[in-house]
Amino acid sequence: MTMPGIGPVTALTYRTTIDDPKRFRRSRSVGAYLGLTPRRYQSGEVDRVGRITKVGDGETRTALFEAANVILRPTTRWSSMKAWAMKIADRQGVRRAKVALARRMAVTLHRMWIPA
Repeated sequence: MTMPGIGPVTALTYRTTIDDPKRFRRSRSVGAYLGLTPRRYQSGEVDRVGRITKVGDGETRTALFEAANVILRPTTRWSSMKAWAMKIADRQGVRRAKVALARRMAVTLHRMWIPA
């Protein structure tokens, strides 16, 4: 099964970074491992959500971000992931939509990779 935007280079980079999919109990933990989740600062009454954490492998994060960039181009075929990201782009902007789509692709790739 293939995903739009994910090519052989992105898939290989993702596979070498994750190495063993059983390391993660939940697929959504992969997004945090790759640094695609927002940084949070919580103290007392303060609750700030910042930029992405950028921990983990930068090459994989860049490859997933570029794959998200390809999906959000106007010339690409319509898909459910593109529709989801376009809704986010309308609400919060294209940059946040690209990061959110990259995180979602990382989680979906992990889910596809682990045995059922």
